[in-house]
Amino acid sequence: MSLNLSLSINGDSRETLAVQLRNAFRTRIEEGVLRPGTRVPSSRQLAADLGVSRSVVVEAYGQLCAEGYFVSQHGSGTSVAAAARTDTGSALTPDDRPPTAAVWDLRTGSFHPCTFPRQDWIRAVSTVVNSAGRRELGYAPPSGLPVVRHTLAGYLGRVRGVRTRPEDLMITSGFAQGLALLCHELRARGHDSVGVEDPGHPGEWEFIANAGLRPVGLPVDRDGIRVDALAASGVRAVLTTPASQFPTGATLSAERRAHLVTWAETVDGYIIEDDFDAAFVAPTQRMPALQSLAPERVIYAGSASKVLAPALRLGWLATPANLTTPIERVRAGWDIGCSGLEQLAFARLIDTGTFDRHLRRLGADLQKRRQAVNQFVARHLPDVTPLGGDSGLQAYLVLPGRCAEEAVVRAAHRRQVLVRGGRFYALRADDRPPALVIGYAGVRGPELGRALAGLATAYRETTGRTGS
Repeated sequence: MSLNLSLSINGDSRETLAVQLRNAFRTRIEEGVLRPGTRVPSSRQLAADLGVSRSVVVEAYGQLCAEGYFVSQHGSGTSVAAAARTDTGSALTPDDRPPTAAVWDLRTGSFHPCTFPRQDWIRAVSTVVNSAGRRELGYAPPSGLPVVRHTLAGYLGRVRGVRTRPEDLMITSGFAQGLALLCHELRARGHDSVGVEDPGHPGEWEFIANAGLRPVGLPVDRDGIRVDALAASGVRAVLTTPASQFPTGATLSAERRAHLVTWAETVDGYIIEDDFDAAFVAPTQRMPALQSLAPERVIYAGSASKVLAPALRLGWLATPANLTTPIERVRAGWDIGCSGLEQLAFARLIDTGTFDRHLRRLGADLQKRRQAVNQFVARHLPDVTPLGGDSGLQAYLVLPGRCAEEAVVRAAHRRQVLVRGGRFYALRADDRPPALVIGYAGVRGPELGRALAGLATAYRETTGRTGS
């Protein structure tokens, strides 16, 4: 690369490659190694220099732009922002900037802090802390507190139809740790690959690859993952999002669910069910967890990241009985468990019905946002086709066939609208139609309207199309 930054990333780290790269740049900016105005390598060049996927660099650069460390201009590349502070202070965040420089984040995974039930959480934590004794304030068992596992097993059975014993339910540090544990166990059982949905989640593909397994892309259509492609793939484990496929929003049909279970039984394999946003699927589309069909073949995974806040780092795995003990042994060697107080506070939210009420409020709010997106697209972008119905956390917008997806994304960034194209979520380069993926969980009310207006303007500027 043209700059002597001595950048390095560690494939064995628990942090994703994109997070490592972002942190490396932030450190060099804050230490004054990179001064305002300094141009950085293109995403393509840096990816080649580091030997990583270009999507890793694109994600890191996008986050640095959102945080005010980088600025990106068409024709001028990416450089260190003039407002970026060095060792005298941190970079400007979007909330610190004047209105003319506002940034609207429509990327998936964004989170709006006002959706976190602060007062409910404070009350739950206060109750737990005030009554905590030696056991509650001590080290929690690596697999989670028994009382919490009992509460969560009952809740998942009630709302998702999950069939599990509390002793087969493990509390993890988010979904990421759960996936890492599963990959470790799969390798120990002779697996060398895992089937993944394509399009899907690049971060999960990185976790799988970093664990020494090969992610194998499987096509997705309006009925979810193409189960017929599994036979030719050679995999004996597959990671899927059946409730609401990420990022298209497709619900895995009942017929394909049955075929998927049959496949797992035939190859003596496993299905990893990532149920990350099932709480936000419209009731008319919602189906019981896939795990309910075959608890001995399906590993059910969930977390509090989307339903409460990512900072809590609370996740769970419901495993087949034959996997429970091996995974518990691995977990015990990795750390000494999640915060017992946070586990107990979460369980209290469930026991008091507060969690159910929160999910109903949040689900209704997200449904209104999704309807606003669909209505805006229908009115202002009539040649764009939304997928996924009226629920979920993101909208997959299929663009006209000749539309230049990357050009629209760049034009949106110039208008301070952070968005990703469909190819960001593609494992394989193919002839799939161009698309935009709109994550609306991190913007609300007028913010969402302004973000969509900026995106529509960028689209019309790029394509030359007119709209109302």
